[in-house]
Amino acid sequence: MINIKTQQEIEIMAEGGKILKDILQKMAQAVRPGITTEEIDKLARELVVSWAKKIPEAKISSSFCGYRGFPGFVCISVNDEVVHGIPSSKRVIAEGDIVGLDFGVVYKGFHTDSAVTVPAGKISKETEKLLRVTREALELGIEKTLIGNTVGDIGYAVQKHAEKNGFGVVKELVGHGVGRKLHEEPYVPNYGKKGGGEVLKEGMVIAIEPMITAGRPAVEIASDNWTYKTKDGSFAAHFEHTVAITKEGPRVLT
Repeated sequence: MINIKTQQEIEIMAEGGKILKDILQKMAQAVRPGITTEEIDKLARELVVSWAKKIPEAKISSSFCGYRGFPGFVCISVNDEVVHGIPSSKRVIAEGDIVGLDFGVVYKGFHTDSAVTVPAGKISKETEKLLRVTREALELGIEKTLIGNTVGDIGYAVQKHAEKNGFGVVKELVGHGVGRKLHEEPYVPNYGKKGGGEVLKEGMVIAIEPMITAGRPAVEIASDNWTYKTKDGSFAAHFEHTVAITKEGPRVLT
């Protein structure tokens, strides 16, 4: 069942999205060689607490902390880790690493979800291209988020852009609806056919999140039973926005 949001609910999600954006930007700015992923997670925790104190009636919290037992405030995935990396004091970011930050905020009972992948220091030209193309794929997917289009139109746009640039598209992991629950229907794959899948309607809110690999797209679950990694060890990038479908076109809430 797809939950259609009212205009008021979308405005609440937009307010939460602004808070998420602020926290995510500060985390991204903190990424540097020598920092641990646990320190980045601690920063996220401090920022969530700070916002919660400013607006106590909003009951602001991390969408991820405790979700199905996840121990961190933010998913932090490094290099060949695609998504769901667990923060750790033992994981020290090095020069040339890329760091995926996937974060969600609960605000007045509604979730928003967003992700960026950022470089630590100087990275290779090929890795710069991977980040750029993944970010562009997200933008192209958002452009297709129109009333009457389908999730297949979004997936087709993402897949076409990634593959024409020589990159792989992860198929085991997909975007999703978002609202009172972090994961709602419909699923939003990063691949597909034009006109295929669920038809987009006014009031739907979805998280579009391309996960693109520098090598083959196959992934596997790590020994922690959380982190997804590329099977061939190639780098992966992840960008995500929460987007509302409106009469005026796509509205990015994060």
